[in-house]
Amino acid sequence: MSFHEVRFPANLSLGSVGGPERRTEVVTLANGFEERNTPWAHSRRRYDAGVAMRSLDDIETLIAFFEARRGQLHGFRWKDWADYKSCAPSKEPAYRDQLIAMGDGFTRVFQLNKTYSSGGESYTRPISKPVEGSVRIGISTDELVDTVHYTVDTTTGLVSFVDAPDDGERITAGFEYDVPVRFDTPSIQTSVANFQAGEAPSVPVVEIRV
Repeated sequence: MSFHEVRFPANLSLGSVGGPERRTEVVTLANGFEERNTPWAHSRRRYDAGVAMRSLDDIETLIAFFEARRGQLHGFRWKDWADYKSCAPSKEPAYRDQLIAMGDGFTRVFQLNKTYSSGGESYTRPISKPVEGSVRIGISTDELVDTVHYTVDTTTGLVSFVDAPDDGERITAGFEYDVPVRFDTPSIQTSVANFQAGEAPSVPVVEIRV
């Protein structure tokens, strides 16, 4: 699958609407009870950037980005302003934010992830598109040094250690991240409201697996 490591202009995604979706198959039994099942291990996010278009310059930027991606052909990065950090939106990422794995003494490569918890339940989301320069890694109570103790592949979210963490050691991380998406429409339809302002009724994008 073709993916362009370029972010949709963040000033245009600011103000967009969207978020995670889950697919659940619901069967209502004859006695009124339900059986529910999901074929998806992970949620999928959808957004609409149309509401964020504010000027003809924004429309021009959107069209240029759409054409450069060949419409739906190539994926790209998207900043979800409501969920783009390993910590709360009001805080800065710290190396203790997320427990990503436990050391076993021989594994050196680990996937970044973020855990969502509520009411005693949790969901762990793989993070494949961390923002370059934002990742901080720690083992137990010590923060490590990028390129000295580990490296991060920002195209996959894989963290590679120079030396395998010892058995039982907590591997933690803090980071910012993007969502891998593609356009979910074969066309961009715009309407010029007046000389200074344009309108893009709908610019849907959808998360892709990478």
